[in-house]
Amino acid sequence: MKTLIVTILSMALISSEPDFFKKQLEFSRVAKAYALKGKEIDRLLKIKNINTEKYDLFLRAFKTEKQLEVWAKNKNQGIFTLIKTYKFCKSSGELGPKRREGDNRIPEGFYQVNNFNPQSTYHLSFKINYPNKSDMIFGDKKHPGNDIYIHGKCVTIGCIPLGDNNIEELYLLAAKARSSGGVIHVHIFPANLKKAAYAKLQSEYHGNQELLKFWSDLKPVFDAFEENKCLPQIGLDDKGRYRII
Repeated sequence: MKTLIVTILSMALISSEPDFFKKQLEFSRVAKAYALKGKEIDRLLKIKNINTEKYDLFLRAFKTEKQLEVWAKNKNQGIFTLIKTYKFCKSSGELGPKRREGDNRIPEGFYQVNNFNPQSTYHLSFKINYPNKSDMIFGDKKHPGNDIYIHGKCVTIGCIPLGDNNIEELYLLAAKARSSGGVIHVHIFPANLKKAAYAKLQSEYHGNQELLKFWSDLKPVFDAFEENKCLPQIGLDDKGRYRII
């Protein structure tokens, strides 16, 4: 049977919004963060030879390690460079994808930043597009959950909190990337899926074949980026499972 592939991560491209960062600076928390950390975020980019005004950003999270990697690249290049790694200051829920409202899980899968909140209850925050098409197929049809953010403070029921100091830095990096257009992709994995860690997951969850099958769909995307530091094009097959196109 021929497999139907539906692209999902290249369909919501954000057009260039050159005034986006300028407008963000009209909010007091963003302006204060920029006054304190503007030079530092420029330094992080410059030491990796990244243009401080025109760059793409990619975020990669590992739930077991409680780490969020920040990668950047120049607009005219395909290869990303790691510029910083942040620690989650708190985590919630079990490993595995988020499937319903109230399960307290951080999602697993492939997402995009789709909203910024400079007046967040959690200091500063930006939202990912959970639930995506795959989540809607496999999750609770009526109550899959929503409002998944990367944010400040140190409380969470399924989001990724970094603390106020770190979110100020990352928010500025993300807002400046948004100003130069493109999508900020966010990949969330159960763990860093290198050989030893992946083998450990397979051993610890050997009785949960459904979960192992899901993780086996994430692994090729992890491996592809590890190999060449370029983002692969990701789609869904006719069952809603992730596939590299």
